[in-house]
Amino acid sequence: MEIEQTALPGIGLKHEFTTHTGRKIAVVSHRGGRRDLVLYDRHDPDRACEAIQLNDEEADALVELLGAPRIVARLNALHREVEGLVSVQLPIPPGSPYAGRPMGEARVRTRTGASLVAVVRAGQVHTSPTPDFPLAAGDVVVVVGGTEATSAVADILTGG
Repeated sequence: MEIEQTALPGIGLKHEFTTHTGRKIAVVSHRGGRRDLVLYDRHDPDRACEAIQLNDEEADALVELLGAPRIVARLNALHREVEGLVSVQLPIPPGSPYAGRPMGEARVRTRTGASLVAVVRAGQVHTSPTPDFPLAAGDVVVVVGGTEATSAVADILTGG
């Protein structure tokens, strides 16, 4: 799929693509952080028929809803393509020494070389969590790395 990016002077950036059914959709990212989801007229692809303004929280929620299954599928495909790279999903048990603490305190990448690429909490996927993202019992973390490294992450997160 081709995504066309257009600079909008004084406004921000517009990214647009055409769906497999021929419908043109765009996302306008304003410099102030607001996002507009723009739907174009089916018969006149140059005429916007609806623009939906999204604040940061709404844009993040939409990304999570649309992106969660794709992230898992991409990681699985990457695992098949790159020898030695695995992706695992590790639950944070109630007794984990990192439950209730910022993710960065586990120092996973420093200690193992593996990366925590997402956290699934209550059905919502939090991609690319920052070190200050608090882990909670019941979370499932998605870890990418070598077999030994991901096994070491499991030990760290369970306190083993």
